[in-house]
Amino acid sequence: MSRRSSEHWAWPLSATGKVAVDVLIPTCNRQAEVAVALAGFAAQSEPSFSVVVSDQSTEAPDWEHPAVAGMVRVLQAQGRPVRLLRHMPRRGLAEHRQFLLEQSTADRCLFLDDDVWLEPGALERLNQALDKLGCGFVGMAPQGLSYLDDRRPDETAAFERWEGPVTAELVRPNTPGFGRWPLHNAANLSHLSVDLSLPPGEWVPYRVAWLGGCVLYNRQALLDSGGFTFWPQLPIDHAGEDVVAQWQVMERYGGAGILPSGAVHLESPTTVADRRVEAYEVVLGVRPEA
Repeated sequence: MSRRSSEHWAWPLSATGKVAVDVLIPTCNRQAEVAVALAGFAAQSEPSFSVVVSDQSTEAPDWEHPAVAGMVRVLQAQGRPVRLLRHMPRRGLAEHRQFLLEQSTADRCLFLDDDVWLEPGALERLNQALDKLGCGFVGMAPQGLSYLDDRRPDETAAFERWEGPVTAELVRPNTPGFGRWPLHNAANLSHLSVDLSLPPGEWVPYRVAWLGGCVLYNRQALLDSGGFTFWPQLPIDHAGEDVVAQWQVMERYGGAGILPSGAVHLESPTTVADRRVEAYEVVLGVRPEA
């Protein structure tokens, strides 16, 4: 197991070799949320991973809060490399993600929003899925557990399993694939997992419009597709930068969601209050029909 257990926490740390996954977490004024997100990674066993937290908080960086600092120490004691970076000035979400991508050297990188907790074993399941599917990315759409009693069959009707290999596909507004986006609302994936009666340990790939919050990329596929280098085209305040990056990966390599989703959205208020600029409308020049 790549995680050092508690009887070994006080051992001197040896030089760390290359890890399988770089976990990339952009954050801004989210002390409580980042602490919870890091706690989720302290419970992951495999594969080996490092963590990079990039902070754009308006005052002190989030890692100065005792709860965040405590979880950083736990990860380091477990033998997980952690880098804490201050990235200023603020130039928007796409630029922040591109900065994080440029810090990554592992073959795979997991972009995780700072308000998402992963259940134990989720990272291993994502990694196994990317191994088996061989596509550009796989992801777990975060679930809002306050919606567990809110079934939305009209929103889950678009669910479609990947049968056979995951292949490249074009998704844009007004293509059939765009209509899959409501799948990731509320706790829809949790309800679908129950309906599919998935045995413990099994997972199912499915077709997505895009995935937010928890996405494991083949890093080279993301780089080949341009990453987030489109950021200079966008104003500082924008939304949907991950949609553009994923669509560009999907066109070349394909992408898939994974059921069950072990990602939980903490349901904190969004930090993206101004959503007037949708990245795909600017970068790709497309918009949904009225």
